[in-house]
Amino acid sequence: MASFGVSPRWKVGLCNRHKRRQWVRPVSCSSPGKNSPPAYRALLVDVGGTLLETSQPVPQVYASFGSKYGIQADADAIKKGFKKAFSEPWPERLRYEGDGRRFWKYAVATATGCDNDDYFEELYQYFGRGDAWKLVDGAERALKDLRGAGGKLILFSLGRSCDFSRAFWPPVQLAVVSNFDSRLRPILAELNISDVFDALVISSEIGHEKPAKEIFLTALDELGVQARDTVHVGDDPVADKQGANAVGIDAWLWKKEVKSFEEIKDRILVPTSFPK
Repeated sequence: MASFGVSPRWKVGLCNRHKRRQWVRPVSCSSPGKNSPPAYRALLVDVGGTLLETSQPVPQVYASFGSKYGIQADADAIKKGFKKAFSEPWPERLRYEGDGRRFWKYAVATATGCDNDDYFEELYQYFGRGDAWKLVDGAERALKDLRGAGGKLILFSLGRSCDFSRAFWPPVQLAVVSNFDSRLRPILAELNISDVFDALVISSEIGHEKPAKEIFLTALDELGVQARDTVHVGDDPVADKQGANAVGIDAWLWKKEVKSFEEIKDRILVPTSFPK
């Protein structure tokens, strides 16, 4: 974290004009009671399984849509098949190429044993709608608080006059960094969360997927920040944590190292309360 060299302790200075000692404490004009800049200048956020959850469990949706196509597999069997599809090596360079249909058709068939085109298309269209997803509790409020966290410190000058100097820091920059297909932008727009972010870095658009360094470097470039001033939050130990760490970005595993977006906000804005 970049330091402004400001101690939160009370400082004393002699005001030559009035010939008396004055005690002045650094003050944050935008965040009363906080007198240090954020621990990080930027936050990168994974989408699936971190920022967003499905409105209904995926296996349940697959089973429900599949009933009219004669699918016999129950939710548990579909869940196992779905995990199998994601654990197997994908022969293409990217899972989510463009609209991602090629991979998703494979995933649906592997999970359910059904390769019916109409069944797949129903599922694909459903998960491209905003109402198929929901923001995790507290995410929107915490992200907006981070966006509004910029401010200034008023510092007592020990010069010949009683003037004050000021140090400014910008709001925390926010970016989505996600392995996703071309449906993500419309989904985020329907959920009215797109405008909270300064950048949306999506694998299908830039041609690289996490944990590749290029996707994280693209996010840093779009935000205009350095790796040491950035933290990434995601749920995958390899794609998110190892990928971010490989380029010098700190990373917190969702639901393991951080449990809520309120905690993320506090760890960024009140750094003295948490180990970095």
